[in-house]
Amino acid sequence: MIGVFDSGYGGLSVLADLQQAMPDVDFVYLGDNARAPYGTRSFDTVYRFTLEAVRKLFDMGCPLVVLACNTASAKALRSIQQRDLPHLAPDRRVLGVIRPTAEAVGALSRTGVVGVLGTPGTVASGSYDIEITKLHPDFRVVAEAAPMWVPIVEQGFAASDGADWFVREATQRLLARDSRIDTIILGCTHYPLLYNKIREAVPQHISVVCQGPIVAASLLDYLHRHPEMDARLSRGGSTRYFTTSDDASGFARQAGIFLGRDISAETLRLS
Repeated sequence: MIGVFDSGYGGLSVLADLQQAMPDVDFVYLGDNARAPYGTRSFDTVYRFTLEAVRKLFDMGCPLVVLACNTASAKALRSIQQRDLPHLAPDRRVLGVIRPTAEAVGALSRTGVVGVLGTPGTVASGSYDIEITKLHPDFRVVAEAAPMWVPIVEQGFAASDGADWFVREATQRLLARDSRIDTIILGCTHYPLLYNKIREAVPQHISVVCQGPIVAASLLDYLHRHPEMDARLSRGGSTRYFTTSDDASGFARQAGIFLGRDISAETLRLS
């Protein structure tokens, strides 16, 4: 199975695109809802929580894990790849969502000024600035935190009129930073559920980028370039869903909002 990890529900938006791109591949999704949100936690805490989840997914037989969480990708991925994998599981891989997005943005922006909307943790990490300017040295990255968007989505208010104000407020703060912004990255996997409101809040000439399709295309390319990993994947077209929350049925109900269909889920302890 390919493991897909998120601090809660947001990674389900990435999972949906992975399932569409690879309908025959088996997946296992793990949401650390008991300890969410990750966005305001320290680097050390996010690293520790993420490593526990990766270990669990490895124990479940996943040769490849996707951190479908921008905060985990920003605060934990590099440490896990460089510090832990060589001795923990040198034949397994952990991938994130920031690098593929940074690679794709070069073809999207004409002005070279890219806006990022994300959690406070992702913005504070500077990960998008680092990755985008590493690949595109002439680009300027402007990042703005939208701390209320995750709770709005997770509490089921994404379609509410009240969400409009919070979407407009954050996007206006971002656009006021640089009038040349022509591409906005939704740097949190919860944010696609607010896509229509975000689209209405910004001028039409500005592209609004969701990560799911980018991550799916990047993973397909990775597997094409690493046939030895592709050969290790089981192919039954199934997905198992796990949450660290005691309320697995509540997780399943909320997950249905992200996936657009009913699922069943199980509770899983990480420690």
